[in-house]
Amino acid sequence: MLTFIQTGGFFMWPLLACSILTLAIIIERFWVLRKSRVAPQNLLLDVMSRLRDDRMSLDYIRSMQATTGLSFIFAAGLLNSKHGRATMKESMQEAAGHVIHDLERFMSSLGTIAAISPLLGLLGTVVGMIKVFSVLMEQGAGNTALLAGGISEALLTTAAGLGVAIPALIFHRYFSRKIDEVVVSMEQQSTKLVDALHNDRETKAGVGQ
Repeated sequence: MLTFIQTGGFFMWPLLACSILTLAIIIERFWVLRKSRVAPQNLLLDVMSRLRDDRMSLDYIRSMQATTGLSFIFAAGLLNSKHGRATMKESMQEAAGHVIHDLERFMSSLGTIAAISPLLGLLGTVVGMIKVFSVLMEQGAGNTALLAGGISEALLTTAAGLGVAIPALIFHRYFSRKIDEVVVSMEQQSTKLVDALHNDRETKAGVGQ
């Protein structure tokens, strides 16, 4: 591996750094974007059950607020639910903005790596080919082994750049799609909570009158 990097020249080192960073981001995003962490399956049912049975406590809401994802959004809504539907929705939208920002963390970095890695590889190839032509000018075309080795060295950086960029681009698209799906799911569940809570209060108010 070290020989491969040394053969490719200087530009193999930034490409190696990009590959390590890509792997770290992919692992981190897989961990952070777990559905059980961001949008637990039974969270809405649990919240609705507590509201229905009058078991919703401030401690429970604070514990939700200390987590991330849908729990954080629900906590923001529940803390402001007494101020009306509009205020509750506004507070949940503000909380959702923070959650989405957390979900999209490092995505721009992954996209940047996917964009610049082929360019780094191409730059390394261009520099390598310049060296090859310099050798041609000095020694002529008689030494084919030297020429073949120089061209092979120059092309290594292009291959390495594509090898980094392709996985980075694939996972960038994959995580972007996954984030979109999670955001839609959280929006739907948040709407259900707002509607259920305030429709129930409006019904009780109507009955009281």
